[in-house]
Amino acid sequence: MSESFPRLSARTRRFTLGVPRGFTISPDGGRVVFLRTRSGTDPVTCLWELDTETHVERLVVDPRTLHADDENLPPEERARRERSREAAGGVVAYGADAALTRAAFALSGALYVVELASGETRRLETPGAVIDPRLSPDGRQVAYVTGGALHVQDLDSGRGEVLATPESPTVTYGLAEFIAAEEMDRMRGYWWSPSGDALLVERADEEPVDTWYIADPANPSRPAVAQRYPAAGTPNARTELFVLGLDGSRVAVPFEEEYLTTAAWDDHALSIVTMTRDQKTLRLFSVDPATGVSTLVREDTDPAWVDIVTGVPAHLDDGSLVWVATSEGGHRLFVGDRAVTPPTLQVRSVLDVDHDSVLFSASGGDPTDIHLWTWDGHSLLPVSTRSGVFSGRMSGGVGVLSEQSLDAEGVSTTVVRRDGMAVPIPSYAERPGLDLRVSLGRSGRRELATAVVLPSWYEQGSGRLPVLMDPYGGPHAQRVLNRRGAFLESQWFAEQGFAVIVADGRGTPGRGPAFERAVLGDLATPALEDQIDALQGVAEQYPDDLDLSRVAIRGWSFGGFLAALAVLRRPDVFHAAVAGAPVTDWRLYDTCYTERYLGHPDEQPEVYDNSSLFADAPKLERPLLLVHGLADDNVVAAHTLRLSSALLAAGRQHSVLPLSGVTHMTPQEVVAENLLLLQVDFLKKSLG
Repeated sequence: MSESFPRLSARTRRFTLGVPRGFTISPDGGRVVFLRTRSGTDPVTCLWELDTETHVERLVVDPRTLHADDENLPPEERARRERSREAAGGVVAYGADAALTRAAFALSGALYVVELASGETRRLETPGAVIDPRLSPDGRQVAYVTGGALHVQDLDSGRGEVLATPESPTVTYGLAEFIAAEEMDRMRGYWWSPSGDALLVERADEEPVDTWYIADPANPSRPAVAQRYPAAGTPNARTELFVLGLDGSRVAVPFEEEYLTTAAWDDHALSIVTMTRDQKTLRLFSVDPATGVSTLVREDTDPAWVDIVTGVPAHLDDGSLVWVATSEGGHRLFVGDRAVTPPTLQVRSVLDVDHDSVLFSASGGDPTDIHLWTWDGHSLLPVSTRSGVFSGRMSGGVGVLSEQSLDAEGVSTTVVRRDGMAVPIPSYAERPGLDLRVSLGRSGRRELATAVVLPSWYEQGSGRLPVLMDPYGGPHAQRVLNRRGAFLESQWFAEQGFAVIVADGRGTPGRGPAFERAVLGDLATPALEDQIDALQGVAEQYPDDLDLSRVAIRGWSFGGFLAALAVLRRPDVFHAAVAGAPVTDWRLYDTCYTERYLGHPDEQPEVYDNSSLFADAPKLERPLLLVHGLADDNVVAAHTLRLSSALLAAGRQHSVLPLSGVTHMTPQEVVAENLLLLQVDFLKKSLG
């Protein structure tokens, strides 16, 4: 008997195991190094290399041969994986030299360096558990963090030295602080110079940040874990920058803004990007590494907020700046001072700069498609033309193209050589075993991107189905994308007898700055209105198939907030809800995310009140299931517990499912499987 979808989804980490990822292309385009597990159910990630000329693929590092216990991770590495939503184990990250001849990685806190040509792997002795090892561009040195200190070790002599030692237990050198990793997509805290003789290093001091305690009530003998959490309106960690030379020199790089969003160090400039606390001003500086003096290169402002875009700043071979900014109503690619993309093409990220060419991702008229484009110095050229979701890398004139669509299962990855020949990199991911029946379109007054998912066995017009709204619904994230993987769980719920609707409302990307900024000052009203708008629009399109007297909603994180909000504020529309890890009071969520949309709580308390759920507790008249991991350090369990207390005080019946030892990711197989089954059972009973 084949495995059920919930069990298989749990075992495969939602069908991500076995998919190639983490690509690095050698400068001459002759080799591609990447990560992949050996099967769709194997959680141990290996390092591989593909020769683009011979098409021969080779296993370089298998952690099992190194006898590394992947469960023995230092706390800092567990936190890093939680921030990056890393669900697998093994070699989940690596740092290579510029020529792609060596790579460094950590396993269970131990430091390893591999010679990519031979596969010879050696373990280096370190004074403690290693976090984020990165090779110098020449491959002769490896830097890493242990115990909050930044170390550098010479690979030829084996001699190591400490470049920076924390002055107190709250200080770290070389690590991204919580806000940078969770909300800015910055997972690193140091950058090598191109010559390999110095590093730009972040010093983070969490002393000003409030201490919260994450307890494990199921194991009362264990002490609560202390965590510094910068909730909205409270102090952030203090961040500073230093250029640390291998000769022992230390040069401060001062900046005034609250946030360091990113940094880059190439042959043209040492660059840092900073952002003010109100997130309305973004500044790009060029830094003199010898003196630490910064020169303002560019300043972007926005009355709502400025956007942080991955992949910039970067430079072409002639030194021209590559940048992304909002201009004339669109997110646009700039080369130098000139916008080279039209306002109608919404640039999402810069993926690579290869000499004089820029590879970037963007959406045009349809936000469900994410395409690849290049700017070659003269014109824009589409790399992908079919409908779907694309990503890629580019170096030495060779590209790696990853494609997903509704027409094919999984992820298709291809290396495109300079001569145009395509070399596939196979995926070992498991097949979900579902017959998808997904229709993408627009619905409602605002023509929202919407997916309608029907049971594979259902004949239209044969009877009205109960409806399940399945949103995320929050800003800067999408659910409705032209790829099968986005709808696997939704299809499984549909197979249980629901018509499932997934809709992206205002705040979601792909439709331009005005659509995204419609949630400024109110995270509740636009999100809820748009789910209702989408529901009514789909009901008009399927007049004989939807039973609007039985409408449920489920979601996780922001989607959990939206689900609880729906039954509290619009019980006339929504008749049951499952709210997983919901934000219930935005004062309890972090500074950077929350203040971007709602401002400072001391300055706009009414905005926070309007977007939070506690005052709505007495209104509950529909079945509500609250689910929360007690080890969640992102949306802490206090959100659910406080809403439950408010509901109890109001005499409102509800259900709470606490998950002992579970974080925001719910990676445990048994938990992930049974969560789906319990949700279906709750929704069926609640809707009758």
